[in-house]
Amino acid sequence: MDDLERAIEMFGLRPMPHRAAQARFLSAADFAGLPVPPREWHVPDLIPSQTVTLFYGDGGTGKSLLSLQLAVATVLGRPWIGQECRSGKVMYLSAEDDVDELHRRLADVTKAVGARLADLADLILMPRAGEDAILATLDPGSNVMVETPLFTALDAAIEMHKPAIVILDTLADLHSGNENDRTHARQVIGIFRGLAIRHGCAVLVLAHPSLAGMASKSGSSGSTGWNNSVRSRLYLTRVIADDGAEDDPNVRVLQGKKANYGPVGTEIKLRWADGAFHQEAAPSGLEIMAAQAKVERLFMTLLRKHVERGAILSAAPGRSFAPAVMADDPDADGTPATVLRAAMERLIGRREIVMEEYGPPSKRRQKLAPSDKGN
Repeated sequence: MDDLERAIEMFGLRPMPHRAAQARFLSAADFAGLPVPPREWHVPDLIPSQTVTLFYGDGGTGKSLLSLQLAVATVLGRPWIGQECRSGKVMYLSAEDDVDELHRRLADVTKAVGARLADLADLILMPRAGEDAILATLDPGSNVMVETPLFTALDAAIEMHKPAIVILDTLADLHSGNENDRTHARQVIGIFRGLAIRHGCAVLVLAHPSLAGMASKSGSSGSTGWNNSVRSRLYLTRVIADDGAEDDPNVRVLQGKKANYGPVGTEIKLRWADGAFHQEAAPSGLEIMAAQAKVERLFMTLLRKHVERGAILSAAPGRSFAPAVMADDPDADGTPATVLRAAMERLIGRREIVMEEYGPPSKRRQKLAPSDKGN
């Protein structure tokens, strides 16, 4: 039994005939007098409807789990990580997680939101782990990406179930083109976007960033054609300090890297607990002030300690850069250099620490020291 026959058997469908390309022309004047159609969103400002959103995240960051949470929120008609989302059915094609893993994750997610697996009848899963999941393949004769029989079966299933969103996990498993070829990238996204337009749904495609994409914090991979062809791109990332250390292994940040229809730069801080991600509430103004004051006291204590030992610390990056030296001090109790640097800048701004000159007249230098006000 080939992939098409298995897919047809799975959904109980017959494949749809191939759609020939048709040219259409209209006059812009035809819009005159018509109401402007509203922008439709699956998740306002993050995931637009009727188009494709790319969702990047390194392996192990939790993008598949977060996408399953989106699927559950959509089916249950509940918010997703604190964001309102469109309710409706969901189709989820997973080329990475097998049936047992999907079962385990959904059990955790439903428990986290106080629901039951029995409530998820409108979440239609298509597990393809260990099987061919190619939806778009390269025709070697024309060098054009074309739809596969599996895509045809998926298209027919979407027509039957009419989901609000289709989630495809993961991009590298879904096509046989060259990810560094701009033409292939645009054609693959065009095929997926056809689903969104024909069926009036959102399409969310999960993907892995490249090493360069992670290093640059852009979260992208391959040709720029991937980013340029979508209208929205998300990136789930860990919180990494300047010294390369992970501040908290249970914390993630969901970033809006591209948003043609909404604000760019949206960030949602998340914390993993009990098998699911939860939006981390922003601290109050008083909590922020208390935390800052605590770090400032720590900075002053460490500065006096190092000064008493004859150490020379600087406010400028280098081997004697005060925040970096202090971060390595056992008494810093793991406080990151970035946090200590912010405290230093606030203390300098209030002149509680000053730049003190030292050295011979011919070669004067500066070092950090507590001011009279800071003593």
